[in-house]
Amino acid sequence: MTENETTLDEPRIEDRKAFDLSGLAERYNKHHIEGIGAQWDRFVPQLGHIPGRVGRLAYGVCYGFDGKGNMDYLCGVEVSEDAAAPAGLTRLRIDEHRWAVFYHREHISKIKDTWQAIFKQWVPASRHALVEGPQLEVYAEDFDHAKKGGVEIWIPIAR
Repeated sequence: MTENETTLDEPRIEDRKAFDLSGLAERYNKHHIEGIGAQWDRFVPQLGHIPGRVGRLAYGVCYGFDGKGNMDYLCGVEVSEDAAAPAGLTRLRIDEHRWAVFYHREHISKIKDTWQAIFKQWVPASRHALVEGPQLEVYAEDFDHAKKGGVEIWIPIAR
């Protein structure tokens, strides 16, 4: 293992029923994701004003992959099934999946390293098969950008 490789703990496996999110969505190329932090900065002030919010978690969702390195990224919160997205926000349904859930222990600036370790280390060595679907970052209510840890990465896998 090289000095820059991230060590992953074995993920927990979790089944979750479908749920809905409301949030701010933008399109990125996987090699140019620098704007995601600024996207969160624009979204965070809206956290307390989203109708139908469920729970206290926040989500970063990678979805809409086009096979050319482009994807959509939504920073959002879970909302009730009947909640309408406020103007300027996107509503996104996350289908029922089985998930491999990884904990990111380092500072948020190093989350890309954890993502890379999942796909370069864990996926090739795992007995689990990936399935198409969104990939999630799940942030606890007390997540603090200035500290380490506090983020889970959820990857959809076959049942």
